[in-house]
Amino acid sequence: MAFTGKATYSDGTTFPELYEDVSDIIGIISPFETPLLDHLGDPQRSANSTVHEWTEDSPLNNRVRRTNYTQIFTATVEVSGSQLANRPIGLADEMDYQKQERLRELIRDLENCVINGVPPKSNPQGDASTRRTMKGITSFLQTNVFTSGQDGFPAGEGAGSNHLTEEQINTALRRISENDSGSVDTIVVGGFQKRRINNFILRSHGCGESSARFRDLVSTYKSDFGVCRVILSRWVPPDTVLLLDSSRIDVLPLAGRSFGFKKLASTGDSESGRLIGEYTLELRNEQCHGMIQGLEAY
Repeated sequence: MAFTGKATYSDGTTFPELYEDVSDIIGIISPFETPLLDHLGDPQRSANSTVHEWTEDSPLNNRVRRTNYTQIFTATVEVSGSQLANRPIGLADEMDYQKQERLRELIRDLENCVINGVPPKSNPQGDASTRRTMKGITSFLQTNVFTSGQDGFPAGEGAGSNHLTEEQINTALRRISENDSGSVDTIVVGGFQKRRINNFILRSHGCGESSARFRDLVSTYKSDFGVCRVILSRWVPPDTVLLLDSSRIDVLPLAGRSFGFKKLASTGDSESGRLIGEYTLELRNEQCHGMIQGLEAY
């Protein structure tokens, strides 16, 4: 090869004969984790109607029927013919990648609605101008809803007496146990309340001279009322702690309507399709669950 006199170390990548140094790893920067859905797992059955109902009974009361509604989650995927013909960095197929990304978004939205969903007041079943939405956990809970310093519930710490304490957790667990036959096994919180729960162990936690690691983490909370797994979910309201019996909660797809991809007719020079899923929440015996609200969150 003839001598050119070019010094690549000084002129960088301005010469066309040099390869671009681009990693084939794509970093996902948007949140997509769904810790509560992962904890609950896949249901063993499906809903058979957009109006989903179940029956609850008590030896001292008549049977009652509870209702929730299915909600459609959908996102469109469209990729141009040029993009399909190109060779993108880090991808084997642009259409498959876009389907994967939209599915992550929809499952993330599903967890948000499972926690915070509110059905329309005027027409819960929806119509041409009103979207049908499911009722979420926070909307279902009515019996065991606790607020710091109110109705005999212990006050919290801090200047506003609303910082979460271990006494409040145990009082809520005790009252839920007294109200119904359920057994709370799951505590779901946002980041701020998770740090408060972690602080429960600080006063009794020691670090020896020979220890090179300090652990400040509570993933399981054990009390007189059972063992609870502590789950961190970004979709829980920051001032709220959810106390749930996971054996009485199911997230059900409408029969034949679990998340899937439906290809649409080509429009011009592009390929398109739609990801669709329809789900509802079945929360049985809401007296078996509880919620602490109005806590300091910042």
